[in-house]
This record gives sequence, structure tokens and C-alpha cells, in this order.
Amino acid sequence: MLRTLLRRATGSGCPRHDPWRLMATRSYSSKDNKSTVKKAKKGKDKNDPAAAADDAVSDVDAALFDEKARARRLQADENDPSLDVGPNGRPLFTAIPTLSQLTRKDACSYFKLKMEELNNVLPEGLPLGMVKEFEDAMQSAVLVRQSFLDLRDNFRWIVDPPLHSSTTKGTKVRKQIVLDGPVSCGKSIALSMLVQWARGEGWLVLYVPRGRDWTYGGFFYKNPQTGLWDTPVQAENILKDFLKFNESRLKQLFCQIFDPIPLGEGAGVGWMKDGIDTMAMPDGSTLYDLVDTGIKHTHAAVGVVVRLRKELSLVKDIPVLIAIDQYNSWFTFSEYEEPVTVRSTRPIHAKELATVKAFRSMRHDDMMVGAFSHSTAVGKLRQDLPEVPTDARVNFPRYTLDEAAAVCHYYLRQRLIRREAFTEENWKKIYYLSNGNGAEIRWLVPLMRGDGMQADG
Repeated sequence: MLRTLLRRATGSGCPRHDPWRLMATRSYSSKDNKSTVKKAKKGKDKNDPAAAADDAVSDVDAALFDEKARARRLQADENDPSLDVGPNGRPLFTAIPTLSQLTRKDACSYFKLKMEELNNVLPEGLPLGMVKEFEDAMQSAVLVRQSFLDLRDNFRWIVDPPLHSSTTKGTKVRKQIVLDGPVSCGKSIALSMLVQWARGEGWLVLYVPRGRDWTYGGFFYKNPQTGLWDTPVQAENILKDFLKFNESRLKQLFCQIFDPIPLGEGAGVGWMKDGIDTMAMPDGSTLYDLVDTGIKHTHAAVGVVVRLRKELSLVKDIPVLIAIDQYNSWFTFSEYEEPVTVRSTRPIHAKELATVKAFRSMRHDDMMVGAFSHSTAVGKLRQDLPEVPTDARVNFPRYTLDEAAAVCHYYLRQRLIRREAFTEENWKKIYYLSNGNGAEIRWLVPLMRGDGMQADG
């Protein structure tokens, strides 16, 4: 009920911010005057629309007041380290300062993040699940999971193999990985943490937090030279996102392919005049110059994206990682349609889009990881995906019992659970009821009651 009221309140008359970026955790001064919560007057007609509206406003005011009060209490709790206790008396938060230094000993503890630094290292945007977690918990922290540590170490060992083979005994190192698994198991969050770690190590990372954006919207034209569909608006956005974090690094890397860049139709402006169909890059051009050309010249945007994929395979000075979220949306139909007759159209598959075709394949020697997202409503895909190695698909698990214990203690610390209602029996009921689904656990924990798991009628 609280979440519904808050959504209604924020959905009308309130300024909206970018849903893929999160502002600093909300802070409310203890000097704020208490909100006056209006109460419904006796004798009001229940069928009166005005009375119903007054009641709704009162409920929203009460909900907002509760949120502010909770935020003030959490602010005061920061000065009490005795509250930072996890299961079996373990520290709830790890003291390790970087993702690179995390070890197995830090699993099932929380890693605090600074929002300004996080938005700087992931300027393309944060996963929606991470944003929702931060907002509900009123704290920017993520659970350190063994599944993430395994994913990180897989790519770390590719670039820097361990001195002792016993470290990786029985573990197969993969250059290409597809993260699969049930809904709300943390795939997107793990992928974003991997990107954050890799960029902290100095890697060049092309991160696509919303792969589905490549398959809908904007202009689309069939290129007679390639037989593929060009999407110049999406191509320009891809290049702009890639430049946000990597600009300084790209200025140090020189182009290694000197063939002219093929031109296509520009966004809403058609073909180049005078029959010009290629564009040459000057000698000594860097990858920054290449990307900048695609941003400034709409006719070259798609050709630059395709060329960039080839150039990334040739970079040897630093490790390169391609990370694609919503990767499953590239194995189904896009939202574009090709006219067939006056009254019929043919859906265009994502693999027919030039940008998707350039980046979808995993049959190469480059490091690449893709994460499936069930929020895209793609549906279940077959096990053997085209252009994907048979052993690349990895099942990403939901919370284990130990992880759920840490999560519930964290939500207790963040006042999503009342202390008098928190028992081992109650949080285990929530774990088994949700089957380890992180989003459902977060939704259920406020319903804990001292007399057992009961929701208000």
C-alpha cells in the first residue's frame, strides 16, 4: 500500500529524474517540522469523490511522513556501529575499499558504494534493480556474492593467470559468458559490478546496460550495400555512451583499420548528395576520432559502430571487455517492420540490424559477457543460441540461505523490518516463500509481524 501511494504521489505534479541514474541517498534534517496528517472527518459520505480524494491525500501525507521519519532515524543510526551486525555476529559491512580486493571471506557481507563515484564509473546508467534496491533500503550498498566473485575472477585469470594452478583447479576459464537464470536473481547487478571492477583495473569496457534499446525507436533504413537495416539514431547513442567514460583512453589508442567507412542514410535526411558513399579517416586517427566522426556525421554513425567492433578486437595494449545487458533481446524480433504488401508487413529480426549483428556474436577470441533480462519479456530461448559457444551459458543463482540471512539482517539494519518482529523463523519463511527472489524478499520483509508472517487485511 505504501509503495502504491508513493508511486501515485510521484507520478503527478512531481519532477522526474533519469530512472537509470540515482541521486545521492535522500537526507532529511531532524529540524524539519512534522507534517500535519489530515484525518477524515466523521460524517463524510464514503461515496463523495471529494471525501475520497481527501482520504487519499491524507494517506499519501502519512506515507511520506513515515519515509522522512525513517530517513532521519537511519541518519542517526550511522553513528551507532553496534547496529552493523549480520548473521552469527559477523560484520554486516565489509571494510574492504575496492571490488578488486574482495575475497571469499567477504561473501555474504555488504559493500558500500558512493553514489557520485558510481555514477561516474557507470555513466551509461545503473540497472533498474540496483536503483530500486538503493531507494528502498535508503543506502547505496550491494551484497557481495560468491557468484559475482567467481565471475570477476574468471576474467581476472584470463588477463593475469594465477601463479599457482591450484587456485583455478577444477575451474574452467571462459572468455565469453552468458548470464542466465531466473527473474530477479541479480544478473544485471553482477554485470554492472563487473564493469565497475574492470574499469577500476584500467580496462577498456563497452557497457550496454539496455541492449533492447538497440532494437526499437528512431529511423530504420535498409542498406542496399549490406542487405542489413541501419538505425542511425541508435548508432549515435551507442557511440555517445561509449565515449562517456572512455574518452581519455580512446585518445591514446590509434586506429588499425584504414579502409574508408561506408556511409548510409542519415537520420531523417536520406543519402549524401553527389553519390558519396564512403568517408576516409585521416592518417594517425585515434579511436576517439573514429567515434567522434560517427557522432558528428549521421550518415557515418552505423558504419562507425560496425568499424568500432572490428577495431576493439585489434586492441592489445589494454584488456578490452564487451558487456551487454538484456542480451536476450538480440535473439528475437525487433519492433521494426518491413512493408511487404500494401496491407502487410514482416517483422524484422534483431540479427538483421547492422549494429546488433556487429556485436551479437560470441564466436571470437575477445572477452565478452552478456546478461539475460526477463524484464524485456523476450520469453524463453533455446539452449543452443546461434553465434554463442555451447559452454558459454552460465546459470546465475538466486539467493542462497546464507545470502538471504545477510540480506534480511541488512534490511533490519535499514529499518525495513521492525526489530520486535525479526526472528530467524520469520526471515526463513520469507526466504522459502520467495524462493530466493531478491525483489520479492525486499517486498515481503516489511510485512513481518511479531505473531508470524501475516499481512494486514
